[in-house]
Amino acid sequence: MSVNVAIGVQDFSTLIENHYFYVDKTAFLKEWWDSGDSVTLITRPRRFGKTLTMSMTEQFFSMEYAGRSDLFENLQIWKEEKYRNLQGMYPVISLSFANIKEPTYELTQKKICDLIAQLYFK
Repeated sequence: MSVNVAIGVQDFSTLIENHYFYVDKTAFLKEWWDSGDSVTLITRPRRFGKTLTMSMTEQFFSMEYAGRSDLFENLQIWKEEKYRNLQGMYPVISLSFANIKEPTYELTQKKICDLIAQLYFK
């Protein structure tokens, strides 16, 4: 059985639903949750999966994905009931700057404001 590799896909559910190759990073959720940190800074070079990790985090905790256990059932996080009970239980505000690549400060600022406005109307 061959597995498709999805280059550039940054949406967690797209990877899982289409059975694309995925290296299970759900241990991050457990480690992050248990750390109790009030602030988390994730710094990695380009193309290291930051946006995908944030997508996975949003889709695990967000109430918008309550009842979507199918996304996580075959992954490490789902092995412990403590973490299964967290899935879909929290309001999550998520925004990504991955697509903001404007040539000037002013255009970048406008694009960020537009992104925040979209969240408001969501």
